[in-house]
Amino acid sequence: MKKKSAVVIFSGGQDSTTCLFWAKNNFNKVIALSFDYGQRHKIELLSAKKIAKIAKVKHTILKINEFNKLKASALLNNKLKINAKHLLNKNLPSTFVPGRNIVFIIFAAIYAYINKIENLVIGVSQVDYSGYPDCRKNFIKAIEKAISYGFDKKFKIHTPLINKTKKEIVLLAKKLKILDIMKYTHTCYSGKAKPCGKCAACKLRAKGFLQAKIKDPLKI
Repeated sequence: MKKKSAVVIFSGGQDSTTCLFWAKNNFNKVIALSFDYGQRHKIELLSAKKIAKIAKVKHTILKINEFNKLKASALLNNKLKINAKHLLNKNLPSTFVPGRNIVFIIFAAIYAYINKIENLVIGVSQVDYSGYPDCRKNFIKAIEKAISYGFDKKFKIHTPLINKTKKEIVLLAKKLKILDIMKYTHTCYSGKAKPCGKCAACKLRAKGFLQAKIKDPLKI
């Protein structure tokens, strides 16, 4: 893969940052692609810009207005509680954005297609996650096949974190020697620079660093 290029779907968070540097180790050229989709935690885009600059990779931000019009998630609607059940599906958390990863992957595929790139990287995990159905391996395999058919071009979606716990993701960051960069990442669903410690994302992050016996650089 080292001779090839990859587009990394990049939020500026812990997982996507780990994937960004994993991609730099595995591909000759890496492009970071972020999305401004009306999320309440737009601070993540500032993190993404900062980290992409440190990584010395091209960084593109695409704006998608349609999600913000739908308001079907606590990440899009400030009136909805972060730590609650989803209004449309009580089996899911309120922070689930219906179709988000589907749309992100399709836009990433369009971007990659235009730039003659066949590799996409996304930081989803089906182990320690918030219960989002679009973070599972069966979803990734299905959409990989769909976009390959839809573009009449072979795409490969790389998911280096798919079977990793948060502890293992922290240890991978250590192996990649990017723990110091983790202080620039953003995790909190509430959009706070420092972890709120209450939302699912902050709790999972804290759990990972605690189990890895490593101090979270964001708290130092």
